[in-house]
Amino acid sequence: MRKRKASASAGLRVSVGPSAEDTLEIMPLGAGNEVGRSCVLLKFKGKTVMFDCGVHPAFSGLLSLPFFDMIDDPSAIDLVLVSHFHLDHCAALPYFLEKTTFNGRVFMTHPTKAIYKMLLTDFVKLSTSPADEMLYTEVDLQHSMEKIERINYHEEVEHNGIKFWCYNAGHVLGAAMFMVEIAGIKVLYTGDFSRQEDRHLMGAETPHVSVHVLIVESTYGVQIHQPREERERQFTTYVYDIVRRGGRCLIPVFALGRAQELLLILDEFWEKHPELHNIPVYYASSLAKKCMTFYQTYINMMNEHIRSQFAISNPFVFKHVADLSSEDFDDSHPCVVMASPGMLQSGLSRKLFERWCADKCSGVILPGYCVEGTLAKHLLNGAPEVINSLSGQELRRRCSIHYISFSAHSDFQQTSEFIDELLPLYVVLVHGDANEMGRLKGALSNKYENRDLEVLMPRNCQPVQLQFRGDKSAKVVGKLAAEPPTQKRRLSGIIVRKDFTHRVMDSSELETYTQLRVNQVAQRLKLPCTHTLATLARCLLQIFDDVTGVKAEDGAEVLTGSDESKTSLTVYGGAVTIKWVSVGMLLLSWASNPQNDMVADAVVATVLNIEANPLVALKAVGPAKGAEAESYERIAAVLGKHFGTAEYDPGTICIAVTCDGACATVALPDTAVTCDDTVLKARVENVLAWIAGSVLRIKPPVVAVKKEVAAPTPSLITVKKE
Repeated sequence: MRKRKASASAGLRVSVGPSAEDTLEIMPLGAGNEVGRSCVLLKFKGKTVMFDCGVHPAFSGLLSLPFFDMIDDPSAIDLVLVSHFHLDHCAALPYFLEKTTFNGRVFMTHPTKAIYKMLLTDFVKLSTSPADEMLYTEVDLQHSMEKIERINYHEEVEHNGIKFWCYNAGHVLGAAMFMVEIAGIKVLYTGDFSRQEDRHLMGAETPHVSVHVLIVESTYGVQIHQPREERERQFTTYVYDIVRRGGRCLIPVFALGRAQELLLILDEFWEKHPELHNIPVYYASSLAKKCMTFYQTYINMMNEHIRSQFAISNPFVFKHVADLSSEDFDDSHPCVVMASPGMLQSGLSRKLFERWCADKCSGVILPGYCVEGTLAKHLLNGAPEVINSLSGQELRRRCSIHYISFSAHSDFQQTSEFIDELLPLYVVLVHGDANEMGRLKGALSNKYENRDLEVLMPRNCQPVQLQFRGDKSAKVVGKLAAEPPTQKRRLSGIIVRKDFTHRVMDSSELETYTQLRVNQVAQRLKLPCTHTLATLARCLLQIFDDVTGVKAEDGAEVLTGSDESKTSLTVYGGAVTIKWVSVGMLLLSWASNPQNDMVADAVVATVLNIEANPLVALKAVGPAKGAEAESYERIAAVLGKHFGTAEYDPGTICIAVTCDGACATVALPDTAVTCDDTVLKARVENVLAWIAGSVLRIKPPVVAVKKEVAAPTPSLITVKKE
């Protein structure tokens, strides 16, 4: 896969050497070079989104599921977004929610969730699989309902750093196209969509935002649909011819979706033709009758024609269409029956086909897309004369077969115009037969050969990897933003990352600009000690310049001699406090930070050392000397180790260094070196520089007191994060 730079319109600048996090991966688990079991996995920046979760209508049981075994860890999936209620887009959802470790969030529109329950309840009841081979039960379905959240068109939701919202997709009631934004990269998944308005639904919307990746259906490839009026005229002509010659007309449809469109057409056509009033039109779906209330409930999601008609009368209460509640009805006379399923693979539509197929006066009208492997597709591919029934018998087919597409899927013209308006960087084709998809890819590649656009058609389980990398930036807020930015200005603060945004702030303002709170860890450690605090203080004074004794009743004062009226010690400006908690047991306490932890480590090492080597403690106990005198003697001892002879003279406050007959004098406390031998002088100065950083006692930190000045109103500065 070739790597591509994001265009300027995308608002990103591509950097060299992208990391694994900059790779956006799209992998179809279903609907890759096929129609059925739609399921597409999107991964980017450690986030994972699943679009749709359907079954394949040509298979049953586990074979009908998407390739879930390609998912490393279902619990790592953040979101499942379901586009609409058709089984090939949602019927595997209860299995995925109840039979895997997935624990993310699931979203679909209000009508989709309402009809989803009805459709899948019917799907479970009509399943022909043995009980032990069923994908899920009605109990599983009910549990899945509790996990599904509803979303409105254009409602923006954010979860775990993923922003998403949806648009009307046409196709069926409640169908949605989902826009997902992760780290500024926008991916639009169309699901099944149609931009053409029909008798009851509006056409799909066009998002008015830039899209980086478009995952689009390719059901009809390069085909172009007939105008709606022409399709309706041809459809009613087929129906009229079949019933007028004395035949029975079978229209296999899905329970919901195109069925409502065809019912509106037939009811209007029968009203205009009185000669047909004695010929019954049946709609054989108890499920559709139940779900029809949802069409009335969500009338506001339909087009203007239906909404205006609804103000006068309910357009879904049909005058010339009757519900068929039983399979046993008088079919000895001409009639029209709309029955599900639409692919003739089972159910009432299959039974009626087997009953009527030998009658040359009867006819079948296939009004939508037919999936490979189904009887409907078999009939379209040459209309065979012999059909195998579900019971295994061979049946002679003499009835007529007609096809007219009322499928609310996008054709080549709609898809290409959609791409023209969105101008994505990548187009990923799904939900299409391999041949149709290949033709569409070729046509789109030719059309956009002079544009920075790449068309991809991955197979099932074949990942597509796209590279997107933008410059990381951080907003400086609060005190740090009080001064305008200058070249090479050093900023010292805390970088706070939330999802994919960064802000730099002073640590004192963490609670102001974030929901974080500053806490401090208090460390406490008990140590056995058989020596006095005065002895311990003398030992610590060999390391630290500041060891203070504290009386229980009168506050802090310098500990000297063997004053045991002191009950605790503080070291290094109060970094560590030492006190007795019981006989022979010391308690060290300090506020944990890197500096204080190191001081505490030194104190612990000192206590352990004097306990293991009592002579160290004995040497530390003696006539008290001034802190400066001890330091000067220590310097002289180190110089003596380097040069042979070095003596400290308290009278002149100097150190005399002798090496190979040459003499050097070190004046204290500024450690200025006087010597006629330049080589010796340089050597002594180098050793003194090392002593200053390694041998002298550690001084406590100097706390600078600053005058508080009112800061101006904080402004925002954008800086590039290194």
